[in-house]
Amino acid sequence: MTTRVIRAAAIQIAPDFDRPEGTLERVCEAVEGAAKQGAQLVVFPETFVPYYPYFSFVLPPVQQGAPHLKLMERAVVVPGPVTQAVAQSARAHGVVVVLGVNERDHGSLYNTQLVFDADGALVLKRRKITPTYHERMVWGQGDGAGLKVVDTAVGRVGALACWEHYNPLARYSLMAQHEEIHCAQFPGSLVGPIFAEQMEVTIRHHALESGCFVVNATGWLTDDQVRSVTPDVGLQKALRGGCHTAIVSPEGKHLAPPLTEGEGMVIADLDMALIAKRKRMMDSVGHYARPELLSLALNDRPATPVVPMSSTPSVAWSPDHEHAPRNERPVVQPPVDDPAPVLRVAAG
Repeated sequence: MTTRVIRAAAIQIAPDFDRPEGTLERVCEAVEGAAKQGAQLVVFPETFVPYYPYFSFVLPPVQQGAPHLKLMERAVVVPGPVTQAVAQSARAHGVVVVLGVNERDHGSLYNTQLVFDADGALVLKRRKITPTYHERMVWGQGDGAGLKVVDTAVGRVGALACWEHYNPLARYSLMAQHEEIHCAQFPGSLVGPIFAEQMEVTIRHHALESGCFVVNATGWLTDDQVRSVTPDVGLQKALRGGCHTAIVSPEGKHLAPPLTEGEGMVIADLDMALIAKRKRMMDSVGHYARPELLSLALNDRPATPVVPMSSTPSVAWSPDHEHAPRNERPVVQPPVDDPAPVLRVAAG
């Protein structure tokens, strides 16, 4: 039996608050450094480029205008110069890169996860489906179109951000696609030690339940960066701790000591044979599943504010439609030559 071993690196470094291009430079340097140590997969923290919106956690809404606009100015357009640079770095070093960015789509920002294959191809762009608490002041909502597992040079890779891991259906949608390596991203330097403790429970549980490896990356803020976000000493406590960069096996074991403070990277070799070892006994989407009793319905269509009428089939109206549940009522359109007003019965 051929053994396949993948070397993974989880990166914990600080962003650059001062220079718009600074964090991107740090990403490319880290990819190069990890590749020199033999890494084939490199995972970065949540919305690392240009930086996580820490201001939204400690500032009242009335004071968020200037930092929010600054973040919009530095946010990443996909595709664009930032994705081109990361793609080139991935291709040059032959590594798979998973990067969190603040994505700008015209007038909105999104918490977006990008997966670049070892040839530089962008094989996945997904948006966090529900921003958490304070984050809703900054980001829009994602959709089910990004809940995908993709084939890469290191295997089948899936990704979720932060508290998406507390949505068991989101996790199950990736498990059902047989992810082999799950890339988790959290902001780091947030909430305090309890956040790191909860994070560890979360990623180890997913590894066990999914029967996959979990590579988790969290960010880090220096003391100067913490003070730049807020001068309030009491609020500064909310911007420390909460770091747990780690790599976990399908058996729920740490494959290297986690990194909870400072900058650095966690590197471990993933013996892919451990997946079969775990799933032989507990395959939660296979022999241990009961789909005739419990199953998941996923709307994987991209969310869009406009649906062209030409793409919606016409349905003749029937009185029975009035008594159907709203989500089962058809969209009714007249023939193209009918001058009568259009009647559309919306679902939901």
